[in-house]
Amino acid sequence: MNDTTLILSFHPDLGRSHANRAMLDAVKDLPGVCIVDVYGLYPTDEVDITAEVQRLLSVQRLVLQFPVQWYSTPALLKNWQDQVLTQMYYIAYEAQGQKLEGLPVMVVATAGNTPEAYSEAGVNLFPLEQLLQPLRATAHRCQWAWNDPFLVHRANKLPRTELDAVATHYRGRIERFQQTRA
Repeated sequence: MNDTTLILSFHPDLGRSHANRAMLDAVKDLPGVCIVDVYGLYPTDEVDITAEVQRLLSVQRLVLQFPVQWYSTPALLKNWQDQVLTQMYYIAYEAQGQKLEGLPVMVVATAGNTPEAYSEAGVNLFPLEQLLQPLRATAHRCQWAWNDPFLVHRANKLPRTELDAVATHYRGRIERFQQTRA
């Protein structure tokens, strides 16, 4: 296992993204960071389970990055979980899943609406942190070390100065995350 932080980007159209693309651009030159555009890799949603298992087994930290869509993850992230994690944690736990015990994981999620919209009084009823609980439960089940998520609201509406500030903050957060160990 090498000292790599794997960022799996699950954006259905990364080329048109504002926040996700800016954040990834801010960290692409960091030593030890490996960014994978999963939608670019699997445009037909057919995940190479063997390759993904090997990718996970070769890293020390995992970042799942995506835009929130209808209160959940993009479809390919769910598909990736269903296929890859089922293989690792139900079919071949001793040979695969058990090896990732303690893996530090962080979720990076972007949303188009305001923090106020993601509240009990808002149109979306629940805070983003609460919508991410299924991912936290997955991390718990896999015995991964959950780290506080990095959340961006108004992702597609941020003016350039705010977007640059978000990207800088994200870079700092990834640099700190790189210090965590399994």
